[in-house]
Amino acid sequence: MNLEELRSVAKENLKGFCRVCSFCDGKACRGEVPGMGGVGTGSSFIANIDALSNIKLNLRTIHNAKDPDICIELFGKKLSMPILAAPITGTSYNMGGKISEEDFIQMVISGSKEAGTIGMCGDGGNPVFYDSGLKAIEKENGNGIAIIKPRENYEILERVKRAEDVGAFAVGIDIDGAGLVTMSLMGQPVGPKTKEELKDIISKIKLPFILKGIMTEDEAEMAVEVGAKAIVVSNHGGRILDHTPGVAEVLPKIAKKVKGKLIIFADGGVRSGVDVLKYLALGADAVLVGRPIIIGAFGGGKEGVKFILEKIAKELKQAMILTGCKDIKSINEKILF
Repeated sequence: MNLEELRSVAKENLKGFCRVCSFCDGKACRGEVPGMGGVGTGSSFIANIDALSNIKLNLRTIHNAKDPDICIELFGKKLSMPILAAPITGTSYNMGGKISEEDFIQMVISGSKEAGTIGMCGDGGNPVFYDSGLKAIEKENGNGIAIIKPRENYEILERVKRAEDVGAFAVGIDIDGAGLVTMSLMGQPVGPKTKEELKDIISKIKLPFILKGIMTEDEAEMAVEVGAKAIVVSNHGGRILDHTPGVAEVLPKIAKKVKGKLIIFADGGVRSGVDVLKYLALGADAVLVGRPIIIGAFGGGKEGVKFILEKIAKELKQAMILTGCKDIKSINEKILF
C-alpha cells in the first residue's frame, strides 16, 4: 500500500462527499455539513489549518537526538505514538455510505490498535453509531475510548455503563457537540452542561473522563474543577460554530493554565507529523486525527488507518530529529520560531 493508491481508492469511495483534495484545508467543501466541510463559511475549519501553518519551527541539527522516542503513557497505558484517532460518525450522510458505520469504526479501532495506539468511537442520533463503536472496542479487548454526546445525564451514564461493560479504556463527552442540528433532527436533543451536571456525571464514573470541545481558558479550568482527567482543545473540526479561532491560537493560553493538572489533547487540522510536533510544542500532551483517518479507512480499511497513523508518526520522528527533540517530553516552545 502506498499513499497515492490509498487516496485514489478513497476518492472513488467518497465521491460526492469528499474531493480528497491534494491538501485538505476546508476551502473546497465550505458549508458542506452534512458532508466533510466546515459549517457556514467554513472559516472555523480553515482557521485550524491556517493557525498551524502560521507557526514556524527552529531547525537544529547539532545535538544527540538521533533516534527520538515518540512513545507516551496515557492513563497508565503505553502508546507507540502521541497520536490517536478522533471520534467520527455518520458514514451514511457525511461520507456517502460506501462503508457501513459498523465496518468503518471497526477499521478505526482495529487499525489504531495495530499501529500501537488508540481509536475513539463516537455517538449520534442513530443508535447504530454508538452500538457499533462499543462492539469494535469489545472486539479489540477494550482498546478504545467511547465519546458520548452531551445528552441528558441519565442517558450519558447509561452509555458510560455500557462502555465499562465492554472494557473501554476511557470515556468522555464531546461537549462541543451541544449545538449539533443533526442530533435534533433525529429526535436526540443535546445541549450545554453546567459545572454541577458535569460534577454529578464524573462522580459516578470509574473510568478516566475526557471533556472534548474546550476552546477557552476558563472552561479548561472548569474541567479541572469538575474532575476531568483530560480535555480535548477542539472546535469540533469547524463543524458546529462559524468564525471560531483555530485550535493552535488558543492552545498555548489553555496549556499555561492547566498543563500538568490533566491531559491535554489537541484536535483540528492535523495533516502531518510536523503538525503534531507543533501542537505538542504549544502545550498538548497528544493529538487527535480526524479527516486523514477517514481517507485511510475509505482507501484501505483497517490497514489504511494503520498506514495513515504510522505515516504521521514517522513524520513526527523525522521532525523531532530536525528540531533536536530526543523524546516527547523534550518538545517545548523552544523549537518554535
